[in-house]
Amino acid sequence: MFPKLFHWIIGKPQPSHHELSNSQRSCIFCEAYSTNRSDFDILWEDQEFVAFRDIRPSAQHHIQLIPKAHIESIRILSQKDVNMLRRMEEIGHSILDTFNVPVSRRKMGFHIPPFNSVLHLHLHVQSLPYISLIYRLKYPSVRGFGGYEKGFSWFAEISQAIRILEKGHRVTVAPC
Repeated sequence: MFPKLFHWIIGKPQPSHHELSNSQRSCIFCEAYSTNRSDFDILWEDQEFVAFRDIRPSAQHHIQLIPKAHIESIRILSQKDVNMLRRMEEIGHSILDTFNVPVSRRKMGFHIPPFNSVLHLHLHVQSLPYISLIYRLKYPSVRGFGGYEKGFSWFAEISQAIRILEKGHRVTVAPC
């Protein structure tokens, strides 16, 4: 029991996203750029990423930005993935620029397993405020303390995730 709880809090070591089998790569978000494109309201796309409207938006503008390469979650990323996250952040800001969302009203981040709904890395790109308090509670920003970038939370803002990975750590629910 304790190892499961420990791994749930700090994150269980995960295989590299380059080591996933084909069955692990099958997911609903992969269909956004392959077989079921018409089921997604795609707003932006290039060779590596695709962005589409969230089907249950928490804010006026709520977009999911995903890599086309299947990556299970933020928890399996490492220092070598920092440039990918920086690119995702840049794309997210670009998308929100098209909606004239002021920088002070933007929020971008990731839910950390097991608190995510789809096992495919997806950046929530949102304009604030949230539609309701309930939605706001789904995306808590918890600042770190001491040497930590992020406190205990199931959500990591993209800037926090980048700083954590730059230090060679993993993004987990526990402070990191």
